[in-house]
Amino acid sequence: MGSARILAVDDERDTCEALAEMLSSWGHKVETAFDGHDALRKAGEFRPDVVLSDLAMPETDGLWLLRNLKEELPDCPVVFLTGRGTIDAAVEAIREGAYDFIVKPLDTARLKVCIDRALEKKETMREVQTLRRRLKQLGSSDLIAQSAGMRKVIELVEKVAPSKASVSISGESGTGKEVVARAVHNLSLRRDKPFIAINCASIPATLIESEIFGHERGAFTGADQRRPGVFELAHGGTLFLDELGEIPVDLQAKLLRVLEESRLRRLGGKVELEVDVRVLCATNRDLKQEIKNGRFREDLYFRLNVFQIHLPPLRERREDVPILVQHFVDKFRGDSAKRVSGVHPEAMEVLKNYEWPGNIRELRNAVERAVILCDGELITREHLPPDMAGKGPERHTFRLPFGLSLDAVEREYILGSLQRNGNNKARTAEVLGVSEKTLYNKLNRYAAEARTQQGGPSRDSGPMGGQGSDGPLSAHNLVAR
Repeated sequence: MGSARILAVDDERDTCEALAEMLSSWGHKVETAFDGHDALRKAGEFRPDVVLSDLAMPETDGLWLLRNLKEELPDCPVVFLTGRGTIDAAVEAIREGAYDFIVKPLDTARLKVCIDRALEKKETMREVQTLRRRLKQLGSSDLIAQSAGMRKVIELVEKVAPSKASVSISGESGTGKEVVARAVHNLSLRRDKPFIAINCASIPATLIESEIFGHERGAFTGADQRRPGVFELAHGGTLFLDELGEIPVDLQAKLLRVLEESRLRRLGGKVELEVDVRVLCATNRDLKQEIKNGRFREDLYFRLNVFQIHLPPLRERREDVPILVQHFVDKFRGDSAKRVSGVHPEAMEVLKNYEWPGNIRELRNAVERAVILCDGELITREHLPPDMAGKGPERHTFRLPFGLSLDAVEREYILGSLQRNGNNKARTAEVLGVSEKTLYNKLNRYAAEARTQQGGPSRDSGPMGGQGSDGPLSAHNLVAR
């Protein structure tokens, strides 16, 4: 991340000034404060991007500062510096909305990462607000995106919406095809007319003709009154046919005639009715293959496929996950009167790395569940579904083959614990019941052994040095990361 405004708060002046000097050397603009009241006053004047504060301070401690900053700067992330004796208080601060905490003595590499992530969160929230203003014009608050692929989708929506062209929307289940269809309608000249959506896969084959075209009284057993179909209901507006490929072949010819002539006859009816409807459709099937298999009419395909919009799956647009998560947090917080305001960095990493087979629909459900379970201000890993958060019984097991030496068992257990704790050395040392110095010494030794095995230099590197690899966790790169 680039330069940022950081407010450093600590009642020990020498410590605070040393911290400020280090932050300044990283390119940040820094202000200092030596108690909670001073910090609150300077926050109002300085408008920091991040507040970095000691937790244990006399009179007005970090929690007092956090609670008051939420009123003054609700979107400003607060990171606490804490000693081992105040970790419980730091966890309570997380529940009240602090972004994260770092255990003293400071791991400068972790501090850098934490500040960068806090700035990313602030930028994400700013992006959400910007996108919401733009999407308000689109008429779709759920069409959230900042990835290149989805920005292209929004551009296509804006271009095709004012026309009369039929639009075919493709993508996996849960990618938001109906959201895009509504955006097209809301930007069109038909925005004040009905938008009718129908999922063709959810209607029994025996009823789909009546649902689409309507029926007269007595047209079939149980038809005790006239009923208009979705074409009539959408007259003057837009009809969205989801899962178009599920329409039986024998009905496709009738659908094509309505599209070409703008006229239809209800099931059992004798009079033709004029309809003025723009048709949008969606499918997750390969319609070209369906045509080859004789299950879809080629002429209907070309009639509906005038303009195509393809929605990428969520796993191919992971940069959208943070702003989608924040969007849904805000939505469900309002629906449930909860005070949850965001997601803890560790939980966000889980969400960003998950494969999302159910796409945005699955993400939406996961966030709604998390908001329901969360009693504090930040969603944590524990609030995520067990299979997603890695809390299932399989994730708790630690398997090793027979024949390993005790040293090798210790090595694998330490590396596995470090990976499970997100490469946070302070927390890993605490879990293992050893000092951070002991953990660093072991990691340095493992890294040296790995380099020797690979033919590299055998000298140890310090805990802040090393290769800085971004590869998977291993003895070769754990120390540097």
